[in-house]
Amino acid sequence: MSDILPSDPLSSGLEVRTRYVRERNVLVAQAILSELYVDYYLHLGENKLKPDPAHDAVFKRALAVFVLHCASRPQNEITAWTINLQEPRVNLFLTGNNSIGAITGRIFAENVKEFPENLFYSDVIRGAEPKRRSVVQFTSGDPVVGAETFYARSEQRPVRFFQLAEEEFALVTEHPDCDRPWFEALDAEAVRTLETRETATPMETRHYRWHCGCNQERMLQVLAPVMKQDAEGLFGATDSLTIHCPRCAALHTVTRESLEAYLAEHP
Repeated sequence: MSDILPSDPLSSGLEVRTRYVRERNVLVAQAILSELYVDYYLHLGENKLKPDPAHDAVFKRALAVFVLHCASRPQNEITAWTINLQEPRVNLFLTGNNSIGAITGRIFAENVKEFPENLFYSDVIRGAEPKRRSVVQFTSGDPVVGAETFYARSEQRPVRFFQLAEEEFALVTEHPDCDRPWFEALDAEAVRTLETRETATPMETRHYRWHCGCNQERMLQVLAPVMKQDAEGLFGATDSLTIHCPRCAALHTVTRESLEAYLAEHP
């Protein structure tokens, strides 16, 4: 069950740059998402996935801000976001592993629960520490607003998200002694031309790829408890079934024979 990526994941793939703006005391993470979007759409095509255009649009925005968030976090952190939107009624799932530069996610469009407001869930594992979960409510149908609300209420430090071009985005995060009036007055053009007007110190360049790591064994693990309880209900009259990965929605075929063999080895 390896998450290892081909070649060197930490020196190739989508490039995200972070800079610290002196005197203003903010961290800026910025990236052109084109390469990651291509990987995402190739993944959809390979698995014959055709999300609703409205769902796809909000997922792309969530993916952009999530990658920038990951790039501004510690290297030993694994993060998962679940963003529940009521209009459109959809759940957006995203997960990232900073240690290997892996990003993946999926859209859940069926059986989405109705709530009075949208919900933003964040689960974080840092090193050997136990998992931490935060949940905040927000009203806008934009996942970017959900992320900004999460930072303000859970992280207790404001951020601002900017779309600089069709596939270029930036995340500006407040740090101690931030120039708050300057921060609040920022717009996309100011962020786009930041280096011409401010002293910005390069911090890191990180690389991310679309990668889940799901495989046959993981799908067997998912199905094993159901198989133990109701094998006939799981397979019916067929000898195989298809299952979507719960993390990336990739399609996997599992045979009754392979699942029985797995249970024999893992009773």
